[in-house]
Amino acid sequence: MSTSRIPRDRGDLFGARFELFADVLALGLAAAVASLPLVTFPAALSTACTLLRRRRLFAEPCTAGRYFTVLRRRLARRGEWAAGAVALAFGALVAADAGLASAGLPGAGPFALALAVVATAAAVVGLRASAQRSHEQLPGWLPAVQAGAVRTVKDLPGSGLVLLAVLTAAVCAWALLPVVLLLPGPLALALTAVELRQGSGR
Repeated sequence: MSTSRIPRDRGDLFGARFELFADVLALGLAAAVASLPLVTFPAALSTACTLLRRRRLFAEPCTAGRYFTVLRRRLARRGEWAAGAVALAFGALVAADAGLASAGLPGAGPFALALAVVATAAAVVGLRASAQRSHEQLPGWLPAVQAGAVRTVKDLPGSGLVLLAVLTAAVCAWALLPVVLLLPGPLALALTAVELRQGSGR
């Protein structure tokens, strides 16, 4: 059976854009469930990016069932768990340092500023690495992180868009907490779009 989408009229309610919206919501919920152990978050997000990228480039199906099939294959590799452990440890370290900075110790102001800069840069690199991880030519996390770091520096507008996507997700979660269960989908869509714009992700 062909995986290509049936062309729709521009005025059709269930056209390609509505299908993409539905796919993103399904992927968001699937990725949120897959991220519950926390250590699986990098694999969960990068898998969503993979499916969205292949949907855009090859018109492949982008469903929750296919998502979990790809995720199971990915989690069979020890490198995915190691990447999740590193990300979780880094997040715990940042949280602990933030707690120390808020304790009113001497030099807490400059330290808090430096911590915010480092944490923001690391988050952007990590998120761009998740999008880079969807490329077949980058089979592991180390090359993906290296590529993500390079893209973060060389593509500053794209990095700004990634940061804007994160801030938007944070505001949505703050305004309506249940939306958190769907946010990985739009975030993965934003990351994939940033990498694919103007052919940069090809």
